[in-house]
Amino acid sequence: MNPSQRIDELIADLIDWRGETLASIRKSILEADREIIEEWKWMGSPVWSHDGMIAVANAHKDKVKLTFAHGASLPDPDKLFNAGLEGNARRAIDFFEGDEINARALKNLVRSAVDYNQVKLKKKAPAGTRAKVRKRKET
Repeated sequence: MNPSQRIDELIADLIDWRGETLASIRKSILEADREIIEEWKWMGSPVWSHDGMIAVANAHKDKVKLTFAHGASLPDPDKLFNAGLEGNARRAIDFFEGDEINARALKNLVRSAVDYNQVKLKKKAPAGTRAKVRKRKET
C-alpha cells in the first residue's frame, strides 16, 4: 500500500470521533497546498511534507495530536497550538472529542509551514545554485 492508502486505512480503523477528526485534519492540510506529499513513517504515523516535513498526526486514546515540525518558528495568530508550547522547535495541536476544527486557521498554519520550509531550503542551497529572486514591478 502507498502512504495515502495507509492513512485511509488508519482513518477507517478509527471508528469513533478520532477517525472523523483525523479525516478533517487531513482534508484541511491537503487543501492548503496542492504539492503536499503524504508519507507514512515511524511504524504508523501519517506525515505531510512539502520541501521538508510539515506535520505528523497521531491518534491517542483521548485525543488526536497534530505536531508541526517547526511550529515554534511559525506565526499562530489564531492560537491553534495548545501543546508542546515549551519546546524550541515543535508545537502541537491536541484535538479532543467535541472540538471543532478551524479549517481556515489550520490551512493558514500549514501554508506558513510550507513557506518556512521553502525559506529554510533556499538558505541551505549553495550560493551558486540559489535561484535569483526578481522583484515584481508595481502595476
